[in-house]
Amino acid sequence: MDFQSWINNVSGLAGIYSFDIMPDGSYSEIRLMAVNKQNEGVLFRTPNAPKFYPGIPYRNYWQDINFEDFVYRCGVSNQPMYSYVNAHGFWLKGHYIPITEPGTVSADVSAQQDDTKPRTVHCLYIITYSPQVESDSMTKRSSEATEAVMNISVKLHETQDFEQAMAATTGEIKKLCGTELCSLYIVDQNTQRCDLINENGMNRQALENLVNSIGRSPYETAVEWEKDLAESDCLLLENLDVIKQRDPAWYASLTAYGVTSLVLYAVRFNQTLVGFIWVCNFDTSKILQIKETLELTSFLIAAVIANHQLVSGLEVKSTIDGLTQVSNRNAMNNRVDKLVSGETKLPEKMGVAFADLNGLKTVNDDQGHDAGDLLLKRAAALLKIVFGEDEVYRAGGDEFVIFSPNTAEDRFCEKITQLRGLADNTSDVSFAVGSVYCTGNYDICKAMQQADEKMYNDKEEYYRLHPEKDRRKRSRG
Repeated sequence: MDFQSWINNVSGLAGIYSFDIMPDGSYSEIRLMAVNKQNEGVLFRTPNAPKFYPGIPYRNYWQDINFEDFVYRCGVSNQPMYSYVNAHGFWLKGHYIPITEPGTVSADVSAQQDDTKPRTVHCLYIITYSPQVESDSMTKRSSEATEAVMNISVKLHETQDFEQAMAATTGEIKKLCGTELCSLYIVDQNTQRCDLINENGMNRQALENLVNSIGRSPYETAVEWEKDLAESDCLLLENLDVIKQRDPAWYASLTAYGVTSLVLYAVRFNQTLVGFIWVCNFDTSKILQIKETLELTSFLIAAVIANHQLVSGLEVKSTIDGLTQVSNRNAMNNRVDKLVSGETKLPEKMGVAFADLNGLKTVNDDQGHDAGDLLLKRAAALLKIVFGEDEVYRAGGDEFVIFSPNTAEDRFCEKITQLRGLADNTSDVSFAVGSVYCTGNYDICKAMQQADEKMYNDKEEYYRLHPEKDRRKRSRG
């Protein structure tokens, strides 16, 4: 049984795998019988990899249940199989070919098999890979998978609205999988924010229910799911035995909700995780079609998500102050321009406030700019506590502007009083505040000017009472 000398003549990364089919229809573990020189560096990649011998358990080197499933299917059906997947940053083209031992004839082996005894079968696996997708390889799909890929592609690009596109895509995947429960779990690695989108759109409540049932935060859930994949890009499970072994907490949650089968497919863009396709209680008779379709659509979905995250990140950077995480001057100017031009309807009621942080220059001079930055962040935190439902802008330096649209006058005055009270109860934050309340056909620019003047008068009074902190040197420090 000289598999080794035989496989050395095979191009590409090649290995021969064997397993036993038992009389009751169950299978033994998969054994690695031979590997060619090109493949040794992949399989035996870790320094502590055990020494190879023909028949060593495959899992001594690697564990990918999707690969194992294909080997089993190839051996049992005695039919070649093909896969083309985007995994680990490469496009992998795999051929699974049933073979017999060197020196034997396939027809003779089949004729001599005894179903009352274990039967050993062998599978030759050859893989090639490239960093770029090959359009010709992508077209070698079943008609069902080709149609499903086309439908999902259309839904992905039918609208420029990201949430609507993801919801429509989820609906197509739901139909493909024959399930009632299908979601896209979006992961932003930069912000560690996660969102759950189903066919009805963004669903924060479903996300909270999911992660609370496991006892993790949304991002912690994503991290654990990636661990559950165990170096594979997907799990297509007809039962939950693997999850029970790898993630008992999630297993308990799934069983509590009556989940019996599961699809968890990582969505990656340039090797970076951007989400998961998550399906429960799917039609297990369609498992190969589902895998074949998701192998391609996960790549397409990843590109849309990555582009959305890039654009969103640029938009945030252009409108959010990086230090205090409130809106920046650019966002304020855009808001005012739209109100003045009439592009945005002027609110019937508007509270406008200017809040200038007292003593920032003193802190910067005496304690350093790190301490000054910390003071600015604390000041912004107080503003967000009071005006969390309104618009808070850092206009520049130590000056903040607040717009409180469609707020009753007495409520706006309460907020100003609350801000002063919170600041008075801190040891370091002090605001000079000026505010005006507008109704009817008012001029937003004039209202801002009036609030600014009132704030300046308040600041003058503060420095009159605390002359030791006045280091403005003719500026408004």
